[in-house]
Amino acid sequence: MNKETVKNIRKNYNMNQRNFAQAVNCSFSLIALVEVGKRRVTKNLEDKIKQAFQLNDHDLKTLQG
Repeated sequence: MNKETVKNIRKNYNMNQRNFAQAVNCSFSLIALVEVGKRRVTKNLEDKIKQAFQLNDHDLKTLQG
């Protein structure tokens, strides 16, 4: 998962960064930093996103940036 995928998922669910961070149970600043490329998407963050939005690998492929 990369920064574009994170942003695409967030936009697909019509969420701002703050609401997305709350849904994923992480900080708003982490999401903001990931989306601008200053932090990478860790396996832990990817797992949290997949769990929060019930996404599987097929779903991620369609949302990839």
